[in-house]
Amino acid sequence: MKYKIFVCLLTLTLATISAAQVQTPPMRQGVSVQMARTANATPVPEADNEDAWVISVMADGRVFFGVKSVSQDGLMEVMRETPRHRDQDLYVKADARTSFGNLKPVLKAAAADAFPSAVLLTNQNETPALGKLVAPKGLPVILASIPAQAVTVQLRDSGQKIPKLLVSDREIVVSDLQSALNQALQGRNERVVQLQADDNLPFAQVAQAIDACSSVKARVLISTE
Repeated sequence: MKYKIFVCLLTLTLATISAAQVQTPPMRQGVSVQMARTANATPVPEADNEDAWVISVMADGRVFFGVKSVSQDGLMEVMRETPRHRDQDLYVKADARTSFGNLKPVLKAAAADAFPSAVLLTNQNETPALGKLVAPKGLPVILASIPAQAVTVQLRDSGQKIPKLLVSDREIVVSDLQSALNQALQGRNERVVQLQADDNLPFAQVAQAIDACSSVKARVLISTE
């Protein structure tokens, strides 16, 4: 009797594993980075497609186009030589510890290569259902011209762990960012934020500011000047 129960349990376990393998799509080969944590990123399952354009920025500033190491100066040439659909999105996977200054040349190259926007891939704490993978998630940012009614958010190096934060040139504390954004965006035809950040700030801090903008349904334009 015990033997029959054991065989039944073993069969059920193998069947469950087999089903999980069928439901789980293969992971796209890529470069591993420590992604910034956010709470308002949206699913972008297309980032796992074989033909997806993913640019990774490592903590030390090294850049990869897919799995190919490229120099920041050579990135534009590689992008221009690689065929793509004109409506294809660009995904940027930046390490949370890399400086914003390491990310800016990538976004500049994207804008120069006719990408009006990019998706900054981030990490969110989620537990996948049995047999399924969590889809990549990211924060979309605009790379095009600045709308006239955009609200300016600035992140400045304060010499402390927390950067100096300004909304429309008014200094605020981080905990007040969402309310300050809602107030500044009130009555505007477009809810657009232009984000400026000092080059030496870690990407994690920039991602948190973009995440806060997303939480109030504002589109974010990244200033790379």
